[in-house]
Amino acid sequence: MYSDKFSNVIYEEQDLVDLLYRDQTDFLSKIYCDNDTNIDKLAEISNLKLQHFDSKLYDNSVEDFDGICQQQWFMPEEYKNLDIVQWVIDQCQNDSELTRAGEELLEFQQRKMIPLLQWLKYLVDTCRTNNVVWGVGRGSSVSSFVLFVIGVHKIDPIKYDLDWHDFLR
Repeated sequence: MYSDKFSNVIYEEQDLVDLLYRDQTDFLSKIYCDNDTNIDKLAEISNLKLQHFDSKLYDNSVEDFDGICQQQWFMPEEYKNLDIVQWVIDQCQNDSELTRAGEELLEFQQRKMIPLLQWLKYLVDTCRTNNVVWGVGRGSSVSSFVLFVIGVHKIDPIKYDLDWHDFLR
């Protein structure tokens, strides 16, 4: 077993055999394996679907790799097409909130994190629809007004005078 430059854990043939002997077959279907014909044989014998490590994907820069991974996120088209910036701005109720949201959204745009905001909106909406409970808020994320508006946490950072720079450091 080894880690690639993106910190993905890649399992080799012997690692898979060890996992089989320990009867961790549920785990086996969710891991990446190095590309070896013996692993195909092991998958055939065990009736498990093993994912091969696609080294071509990892030959990209970190930025390109991140973009490719974001394109593979499950997110309905309505959220992919949602103008999350405008949606957040529309939720603001006063000039203070509008200023704060604007500052944060500019930073999210500069860091190319708008797709993450769209996905978080989808996640929060899905949790609400299915009555899934999630945390009130934790760590530096509670200093983000944008995440508060989306519903990721329930701590109003303006009310508590939290500096949003703490989140996006």
